Amino acid sequence: MFQESTKGVTLTVKVLPKSSFTGYVGFENGILKVKLKAVPEKGKANEELIAFLSSSLRIPKSKILLLRGGTSKQKTVCFLGLKKEELEDLLKKIISY
Repeated sequence: MFQESTKGVTLTVKVLPKSSFTGYVGFENGILKVKLKAVPEKGKANEELIAFLSSSLRIPKSKILLLRGGTSKQKTVCFLGLKKEELEDLLKKIISY
């Protein structure tokens, strides 16, 4: 689910673009599912994902990196400077898993 590294914490996220709303669906098999209103064209869904994670978790956009999956529904996101427990606590306040 969460993987800690020297840079921060990575998390696998599955996006569901072209949804009726942007929001968390929850965790499924250790993968965070997120619905996005944006279309998967020209990086719009990736931009919305980073902006949504930033605003909902109250983390600066500059601290969230898309490591893998730029053109895929399944992405690996790194939260720079965070510990595993910190990210878990932030997510627990928003969604249940």
